[in-house]
Amino acid sequence: MPGDTITQNTAEPVPERSKAAALAPIRIAPPGAEDAAEVHALIAACPPLDTNSLYANLIQCTHFARTCAVARINGRVVGWISGHLPPGRDDTFFLWQVAVHPDARGLGLAKLMLADILARPEQAKVRQMETSITRENDASWGLFRGLARWLGAPLRDAPWFDRDRHLAGRHPSEFLVTIGPFRAPPGNV
Repeated sequence: MPGDTITQNTAEPVPERSKAAALAPIRIAPPGAEDAAEVHALIAACPPLDTNSLYANLIQCTHFARTCAVARINGRVVGWISGHLPPGRDDTFFLWQVAVHPDARGLGLAKLMLADILARPEQAKVRQMETSITRENDASWGLFRGLARWLGAPLRDAPWFDRDRHLAGRHPSEFLVTIGPFRAPPGNV
């Protein structure tokens, strides 16, 4: 059930720095206003993620709480997913950002948080997921390829925001990545 404590068992080796975290229960839940400062600090600890203002994270943790998630180990926020349903498209979840603290990597937190979000009643109609990724972001491409396999759905990408036309030459071009259509996500993460 969304928001309940989820423990993860994995055959994958856990990095040394994460062994203590791997033994503690992982709690996934929608964020609240009190989580915004910790989310903001987590994002800053995960370069090269773009940091938003603390106020933007506060709005995400309140106005968009139903489509965002925090992961806690021993009460500390170690994971964050922000996303939303684009206006008029209740069948699509747009994943904005994924942050996992270096101490908690290798635990499958991104998939656990996404499974929690997609299992919520508000996302009952979601059958595809979108995000944008630069060509150079190998970690995000790897995550999305893994999510496509997990969801048993095709992955497509297409140019979306052009470096010069949309981003004033200050950021690499973004590609719109779509996974879907898929059925409800597998129950066993």
